[in-house]
Amino acid sequence: MTITTGIAALDGKVALVTGGSRGIGEAVALRLAEDGADVVVTYLGSAERAEAVAAKITAMGRRGWAVRADSADPEAVRAVVEAVAERFGRLDILVNNAGVGHMGPIEETGLADIDRVLEVNVRAPYLFAKAAVAHLTEGGRIVTIGSCMAKRAAFGGGSLYATSKAAMIGLTKSLARELGPRGITVNVIHPGPIDTELNPADGPGADFQSGFTAVGGFGRPSDIAATIAHLAGAEGRYITGAEIAVDGGFAG
Repeated sequence: MTITTGIAALDGKVALVTGGSRGIGEAVALRLAEDGADVVVTYLGSAERAEAVAAKITAMGRRGWAVRADSADPEAVRAVVEAVAERFGRLDILVNNAGVGHMGPIEETGLADIDRVLEVNVRAPYLFAKAAVAHLTEGGRIVTIGSCMAKRAAFGGGSLYATSKAAMIGLTKSLARELGPRGITVNVIHPGPIDTELNPADGPGADFQSGFTAVGGFGRPSDIAATIAHLAGAEGRYITGAEIAVDGGFAG
């Protein structure tokens, strides 16, 4: 789809979506582009898929760019933010989406598992925010993807993942207070079971997950994208330090 007429809500804005080559990240990147933003997506695995997302953004009449960056590498995090600011001349929206999962009993969780999850799910969002605030100005937005598991331990085996996502609540609330005087909002979204390639609504365990929701089913990546689009736009100006559940009632 190409947007050729009218003024979109995010015209002139530049967004960085980490882990934007598939699933929730892809949906967020495309929705922000539909709303008028130029969008950069980071990826680690498939360059082909990331480039396809960038191509879709370009087809909408926006500027799209796919950049390979390992969120576990602090220098790569810093470098990609600086590259975005240099190439586009600004940065307005940061969406911390990239993450890794880990499920299993605590006694079977190794040090390497702990390090990887905390590096990607905790340290990287902090470092992305740290790098981004050097460029964000009034009206800037930081949105981080948390998890319904940060709010409700509905089943066992998720202690490491839940720990990493619960950390995003503290980051969000404290950073919102710090950046509020500069007109920058900071929020965290807690998705419930979302129908993605990694967690399909018809996959093993899907009925089990659905059973913990109030609606009895999975959400779509577009559900998350729509919420982030609202926060990113002018109508989200008075929402900050908030935890927003888009989880079908999982944590209700």
